[in-house]
Amino acid sequence: MQLLRRGDSGPAVEEIREKLGQLGLLVDTPQSRGYFDADVDHAVRVFQQGRGLITDGIVGPDTYRALREAGWTLGDRMLSFTLSTPTSGDDVATLQERLLELGYNVGRPNGTFDQQTEQALCRFQRDYGLTPDGVCGPETLRAFRRLGRKVTGGRPGLLREQELLRRAGPRMRGKRIVIDPGHGGPDRGVEIAGVNEADLMWDLARRIAGRMSATGMEAMLSRQETTCPTDVERAQFANDVGADLVVSLHTDANRSMHAEGLATYHFGNGSGTTSTVGEALAGLIQRELLTRTPMLDCRSQPCTWELVRRTRMPAVRIEVGYLTHLGDRRRLLDPEFRDIVAEGVLVAVKRLYLLGQDDQPTGTFTFSDVLAREFGRDQIRAI
Repeated sequence: MQLLRRGDSGPAVEEIREKLGQLGLLVDTPQSRGYFDADVDHAVRVFQQGRGLITDGIVGPDTYRALREAGWTLGDRMLSFTLSTPTSGDDVATLQERLLELGYNVGRPNGTFDQQTEQALCRFQRDYGLTPDGVCGPETLRAFRRLGRKVTGGRPGLLREQELLRRAGPRMRGKRIVIDPGHGGPDRGVEIAGVNEADLMWDLARRIAGRMSATGMEAMLSRQETTCPTDVERAQFANDVGADLVVSLHTDANRSMHAEGLATYHFGNGSGTTSTVGEALAGLIQRELLTRTPMLDCRSQPCTWELVRRTRMPAVRIEVGYLTHLGDRRRLLDPEFRDIVAEGVLVAVKRLYLLGQDDQPTGTFTFSDVLAREFGRDQIRAI
């Protein structure tokens, strides 16, 4: 879809105004109808901030998708799993949260009706004497109403994620990680002065994957050098291969040449749902890279972008500086800097699995230390 911003007008803007009005974020008036004015810009920003989206006042694919999904409440429509175009919306998220409260594992309540949600719904229907067809219709909704709300707390989905991490153990050997270099193929991402995001992130991804493989991890790239899958396809790849973690690599850009710094993102939305393991990994990566480099701290933040919300495992996106900033661009062009970033990401992953046991202070772990933890120093010297 086209990007809609302040100053635009037409039927598409009228649709956005209508959706914002339905959400109680905008009071429409006849004289402003069809115009993307200051009130719409403010309402869009408020909506984006509450949904874990980039707060820029621009309605692009992610914001439009979120606006569309926010218009659904549980009971508005029949819900079921469709392979080609999975149903998504706030009504799906509500269904997932209800199933989790009742003890049925839907994974992360991300608002997408996937196969895991269908299986959990079938188990609920079977247990409560309903036809186990995986369709949330009138009978299933009546069953939910009869059960009422249970006492909630502890966020069972998040507890499951943490328990899986604990059971995985401290060793990296055998764990599977997907490294996702942003853009690719004909999509070069940010391009400044002959430097492009796709090539830099491809090189960085290979450096990270090489170090991961050396520790015994199975490191996989989400794309080839000449391809550019969609975020949904990248997430599906990670789900299909059964990855334990996903690390997505990007650089940023800004109209201001002064914008700079490092940011990390994990799944989280305005209702309090978050990936606790993803948040922990994002924080570890942020701190490791800030300690090892002179980059400015743009913080670790929650988001609902397609890649991090559609993956069934913890996923983190790293924005490694701004190509529009002279200092960040110089650093990214330096192979030694990219090696430092690769080591920092590796160490952060190792520290995640250590769960605070036998850990070292931020910035002091080295690649050699990680290998020694995995194989023993004598074995490393023999290699």
